[in-house]
Amino acid sequence: MQQIIYVDNFLTGHGHTPTAGTTLIRQFREVGYTVIATSYKHNKVARLLDMVKTIFLYRKNSVVLIATYSTSAFYFACACAAVCRVFNISYIPCLHGGNLPARIQRSPRLSKALFEMSVTNVAVSGYLKESMAINGWNCVEIPNNIQLDHYPFRHRINIRPTLFWVRSFHETYNPTLAIRVLFRLRQMYPAATLTMVGPDKNDGSLYKCKALVGELHLDDAVTFTGLMSQEEWVNLSDSADIFINTTNFDNLPVSVIEAMALGMVVISTKVGGVPFLIEDGKTGIMVPPDNERAFVSAIEKLMNNQLLAASLSREANKKAEQFDWKNVKLLWENLFNHLELAAYQRRP
Repeated sequence: MQQIIYVDNFLTGHGHTPTAGTTLIRQFREVGYTVIATSYKHNKVARLLDMVKTIFLYRKNSVVLIATYSTSAFYFACACAAVCRVFNISYIPCLHGGNLPARIQRSPRLSKALFEMSVTNVAVSGYLKESMAINGWNCVEIPNNIQLDHYPFRHRINIRPTLFWVRSFHETYNPTLAIRVLFRLRQMYPAATLTMVGPDKNDGSLYKCKALVGELHLDDAVTFTGLMSQEEWVNLSDSADIFINTTNFDNLPVSVIEAMALGMVVISTKVGGVPFLIEDGKTGIMVPPDNERAFVSAIEKLMNNQLLAASLSREANKKAEQFDWKNVKLLWENLFNHLELAAYQRRP
């Protein structure tokens, strides 16, 4: 394998949160792989054309990694995979979409072509690996990763009702739930606060959040930071003790892994791949989706049991260690070595 073509939506320059692919490309290059990334174009049509053009131009001696989501970007993956099949290029879908199992059910023919004809598929969680196994498609599990030394651990021993939320403002992630949780929480803990970090995905969610803050008179308790760099929000997170993940669909959220590494006590909705990441009562607390009462009850439990909170903080940090790049890197190297061996054996 001479080089990697990495296909993803690289839209950080247009105000979007960096994808896992952004980190992977840098890490691959640091260990010596040649990586061609596509696409950085904001317009969807231009982006797809750029992806296809890049695959064609750099197809020789390449393997194509295709970031695959459950949203409309799923069709980008299908189109790029089809190009690879036409030109006999090895490709590997990298599965990220938290709602991908539902997408497979809605688009069975496209899914079969995409996942069955690939060299293999890479799932970032056991949750998505199961969806591949059910359909009889080859799959290896290589999780999202972090560089652990970038996330200084602070053991939360005496926690406060200081909440932290990191995600894009989009209805998928149910950001208004975080505000409803804070409103209920302040009935018991008037000093409770919420910091919300992330960009606006332009579906009206950020507007709804700000309107709800005003309606509930929480202006002095909620901070909207907008998009922040990893270093910026990590520094800011030191002022918070409880991380809440309010999403309706999820896979293996990097933001939750980051929170665990930092030592924040994590409370998350029990959806998608989250149960493969959080062991309820040991490395975090899981609650039903869209249920502010359950969130508040979990927070109250922590406030009344500081020993439990301290244990969750410590055990979550231990769990995060397995997602350190030095460990995940070995899984990628093993996959690439296997591909090179298979290509060598096919040579005449």
